[in-house]
Amino acid sequence: MRKRPVLLVAAATAAVLGVGAAVVGAAVVFGGLYDVASTTQHWQPTYALVETAMRQSVRLRARDIAEPPLADEAMALRGAGCFRDKCQQCHGAPGVAQDDIGKSMQPLPGPLVDARLHWRPRELYWLTRHGIRMSGMPAWEFRLREQELWELVAFMQRLPDLNAPQYADWMRRAPPAPACGGELPAATAAAAPPDLARGRMALHQHACSACHIIPGVTGARVHVGPRLDGIGSRRTIAGTLPNTPENMARWIMHTQQVKPGTAMPQLGVGEREAREMGLPRDLEVRRLRTARRASCGRRPRWPAGRGGARRAPPTCARPEGAGRAWRGDGGPARWRR
Repeated sequence: MRKRPVLLVAAATAAVLGVGAAVVGAAVVFGGLYDVASTTQHWQPTYALVETAMRQSVRLRARDIAEPPLADEAMALRGAGCFRDKCQQCHGAPGVAQDDIGKSMQPLPGPLVDARLHWRPRELYWLTRHGIRMSGMPAWEFRLREQELWELVAFMQRLPDLNAPQYADWMRRAPPAPACGGELPAATAAAAPPDLARGRMALHQHACSACHIIPGVTGARVHVGPRLDGIGSRRTIAGTLPNTPENMARWIMHTQQVKPGTAMPQLGVGEREAREMGLPRDLEVRRLRTARRASCGRRPRWPAGRGGARRAPPTCARPEGAGRAWRGDGGPARWRR
C-alpha cells in the first residue's frame, strides 16, 4: 500500500521538473537569453561535447567507404592546387595565415596540417564531401568531382610533413587556379540517373532556400522570391519559357541568358544538378494530373438547371487555349484563357 504514494510523489516530482525545464527553455529561447554572437566563445565543456559528438558521427558514417590508392604525387599535386583554392582561406597552411573569414568563425576552423593524425583518409573524404552542420564547414559534394575530393585527401596526407618553404614549393608546382571544380562533362551528367532526394539536397546546397519557400527543404520563412510549392501548376517559367522539365533545367543553369536582368542570380549549376533540382516540380505535375484524373472519374450529382433538367457535369478536357494560372500564395490553380 505504501508503494502507491511513493509512485505518485515520484510522478508529481517528475512532472514539476519537466514543467520547470520547459519554462526555463522557453525563457532562454523566446527571451533572447542565449547569446548567438560569434564574438562569444562556447563553454569548454560544450565545445568538448559537440566535438566528441562530431567525431563519432563522422567515424560511424565513413566506416564503409573504400579508399583508393593515395600515394601518387601527381594526384597529390592536383589536390594541392584545390587546397589552395578552396581550403587555405579558412584553414591556413604552413607559413600561411587564414583569411579574415577563417579567423572570425565560431567555432574556429582548425588547421589541417595535423589532419592525418586525427582522421583516416575515408573520414577526411566524408568530411570534405558532406561538411559539418552549423560550423561553417561547407559540403563540397556539389562543387567538386569525386576524383577531386580524393585528390584533396591525398594532399592532406602529405601536409603534416611540409614546412613553410616546402609548402610554397608545392604551390608553385600545383596547377594554376582554378585547379578544381567546374561543371561535369555533358556525357557524364546525362548518364547519371536523376535522384529526387539529391535534387532536394541540391536546392539547399545551391542556396535556393535562402530566397524561396520550397516544399521538403528546411529553411527560414523568407519572402525574397516566390513560393515554389505551386511551381508545377505554373504555365510558364519566369514568364518566358513553357513549363517543361527541359526548360526548368535551362532556367536553373542559364538564368541570366533566359531573362537578362532578372534578380535571380546564375548559380553555376551543372546539368545533372539542374535536372535533379527540377524533380520536385515534376513530382507536383504528376500529383496534379493524378488528382485531375481522380476527379474526372467521379460522377457527382449536379443541381438541376432551368426547366428542371439536370446539368451535364463539366468536361475534364482542358479548354482550348487555356493554361494554368499560378497563384503565388500557394493556392489551387484555375483555368485561364
